[in-house]
Amino acid sequence: MTFIKKWMNATKALVGSFCMLSLIACGGGNYVENADRNEIITLGDSIFDLSGDIQRILEDRAGQTFRDYTLSGAELSGGIVANSVERQYRDAKSTDSNIDTIVMNGGGNDILIPAIILDPYGCRTHWWRWSISRNCRNLINDQYINLVNLMNKMDNEGVQNIIYLGYYELPRGNANLTGALNYGDDKLSLACRNTTGNCQFLDPRGMVPASDVLSDNIHPTSAASLTLADLIWPKLQTLL
Repeated sequence: MTFIKKWMNATKALVGSFCMLSLIACGGGNYVENADRNEIITLGDSIFDLSGDIQRILEDRAGQTFRDYTLSGAELSGGIVANSVERQYRDAKSTDSNIDTIVMNGGGNDILIPAIILDPYGCRTHWWRWSISRNCRNLINDQYINLVNLMNKMDNEGVQNIIYLGYYELPRGNANLTGALNYGDDKLSLACRNTTGNCQFLDPRGMVPASDVLSDNIHPTSAASLTLADLIWPKLQTLL
């Protein structure tokens, strides 16, 4: 392969990566900081925020609104694209510190964003690497620690209930992130068990078929959002 052809292929891959990143970063809305039930908040990323369907379904069933801090592109910590989940929680506290119940997700973009841009941590599997790399596991382990610390902070500051939504399998072009997703979901579940607070982990793996994921191979269709809302609602309903 000539140098020019290699350069063109690399350029196409990089452009494709940034186009995919734009799908993570764009869409959704800003904070909603005034609601019927200000003591109930949602935190997280574009699984919630891009369409807003999960929030709307939950609020329709409750007949009440909740404060919404979810942002497309949000990582659990850091903030390359959007305010992190940690920052969302701080912002919610600064607006109204009386927070009783949190419905949330987070951690997916900490893996997905670098995996889309050249995969420096080795979170994608390939025919020549069947398992995720040690660097990928270390990345996820670091986020596990960050999440436990965040939920312990929430508990210390009076939050009574945390409902934590995990991640479903990604199809097609992102199917090779399944190993990282499974390792990550297991760590999210472990964080819920190890926090000092009251956390319920909801595992959607096996519940969202490829046909219910948008063509970006990441985000839920309206059907998938309904499935996820159905998973959350029985836990939230008992806390209203």
